[in-house]
Amino acid sequence: MITGSLWLTKLILAHLLTDFVLQPSQWVADRNEKHFASAKLYLHGIVTALVAWGMVGWAYWLTALVVLVTHTVIDGWKSYQERNARYFLVDQLLHLAVIASLWYFIFDGGGIIRLYWQRLNADPHSWTVIAAFVFVTTPAGVLIGQLTKQWSRKISDADNSLANAGKWIGIAERIIVLILVLQNQYSAIGLLVTAKGIIRFSEKDRPEVKTEYLVIGTLLSIGTAIIAGMLTKI
Repeated sequence: MITGSLWLTKLILAHLLTDFVLQPSQWVADRNEKHFASAKLYLHGIVTALVAWGMVGWAYWLTALVVLVTHTVIDGWKSYQERNARYFLVDQLLHLAVIASLWYFIFDGGGIIRLYWQRLNADPHSWTVIAAFVFVTTPAGVLIGQLTKQWSRKISDADNSLANAGKWIGIAERIIVLILVLQNQYSAIGLLVTAKGIIRFSEKDRPEVKTEYLVIGTLLSIGTAIIAGMLTKI
């Protein structure tokens, strides 16, 4: 018997194949130029629906129909928007929302969610781990930003690009470090620090204040994630 999680995996696989692997760039260009008047837009929707249908089985024709309509409408809407990361993410989230809805209502995803929720509540430590991962994202970033404010104020960064880049780099590195701590892979943290040091601190023309800001920010970021991981394991 196919489990609910496998249905979800198949639907996501069908989306990844048709939206990225099997869709020629000429189809995308034609859709962006002609929008809903593009034949390639509807052809892409049909291909996406057929692949999804083949993945889940011919008995689930309603799934293919929903994918056909929603995928075509979402891609048609996206063709009017700017070509940037924001609308790319919105487009993908909308597709995934449709997939999640199909999984929930047609393939008993609700039962799977309830099962995992029960398992989560049965293990209190799981909530501690979740809280740690939430902490090392934005909350830890705000804390580190406050602690390094005296250096950041002295840096000339008119477009705020350094702060924006550092925010996302910090979130990514803290999540990685937290995972490594939870897996007892402390030696890998050293490799991560070394790699980041080579990339970020090898330039000769950095102002002294900016170098201090990057070093202190990195140490605080990685140290915060290590402490969060250690506390989680208590």
